[in-house]
Amino acid sequence: MQTQPKLIDSFGRTVNYLRLSVTDRCDFRCVYCMSEEMTFMPRAQILTLEEIYQVAKAFVELGVTKLRVTGGEPLIRRNILELMNKLGNLQGLDELVMTTNGSHLDKMAQDLKKADVKRLNISLDTLNPERFKRLTRTGDLQQVLRGVAAAKAQGFERIKLNAVILKNRNHDEVVDLVRYAVEHGFDISFIEEMPLGQVSNHSRVEAYYPSYQILEDLAQHFSLLSTTDKTGGPSNYFRVDGGATRVGFISPHSENFCSQCNRVRLTAEGRLLLCLGNEHSVDLKKVLRSNPGNLELLKQTIVESMKIKPEKHEFNLQEKPVIFRHMSVTGG
Repeated sequence: MQTQPKLIDSFGRTVNYLRLSVTDRCDFRCVYCMSEEMTFMPRAQILTLEEIYQVAKAFVELGVTKLRVTGGEPLIRRNILELMNKLGNLQGLDELVMTTNGSHLDKMAQDLKKADVKRLNISLDTLNPERFKRLTRTGDLQQVLRGVAAAKAQGFERIKLNAVILKNRNHDEVVDLVRYAVEHGFDISFIEEMPLGQVSNHSRVEAYYPSYQILEDLAQHFSLLSTTDKTGGPSNYFRVDGGATRVGFISPHSENFCSQCNRVRLTAEGRLLLCLGNEHSVDLKKVLRSNPGNLELLKQTIVESMKIKPEKHEFNLQEKPVIFRHMSVTGG
């Protein structure tokens, strides 16, 4: 049997990780992710679940071993569990993971575990209910914490908390968030805000709180041991001495991670984004709908797309965003 070509870009980087956005819609309106009054894409523009599955299948046959399902909020997509079950059965896939805001996990964690989801990333920027409401605009912290507890009870291989840190919004909670992670045996990653889309209620320059500052804050309370652990994404991890919790840092500004990029993104409307911070993309929806069932053509298109994957992003907090799509459209 002939071996399928690996997905290798022009800079010699192998792509083995695909992030699948199944919807641009979300039940939260996080201040760093989208506008308060969002206009979402018409449903006819969104890929069907079968189309998403076909893209995932093509990527796995081309050597991708990790799939992450994202949104928007993926758990509000109708029939999402059917897709998760199909993805979990793909031959050659090592890891199926999901990023969620946690608001529906109290009802859906058990079914996600049955679908062979290995790990969950849960967004949790604060443990303060009033602050949580301000940051998410619509969210209920207690509902999310019930979801976190439900996920923990199911025994996923790993649960990781994701916290976007904004100066004078939640930067003073990094120690409490790590303590919460340690208490429950979770990992946690701190994320520098990414300048995607226009935001109206804060200045990204003023809100910027770099990873090295968070590390300094944490070092006053924890002994953090440097590790070489990787989970397929851009996080650089430290381990809390005496426990299993890993503390990661995703630092698109203070520590560019592009040289080791191994991932691409499928947007909910079917664009294959070759870089988070650039608009280099290929319209896979057009291929899917013009040539239904032609998996070989889809795979050929994906292989060819690697030629336009850029070397790096060029985020600049001092300038207006050159990327106008919000994170909810991009796929978190």
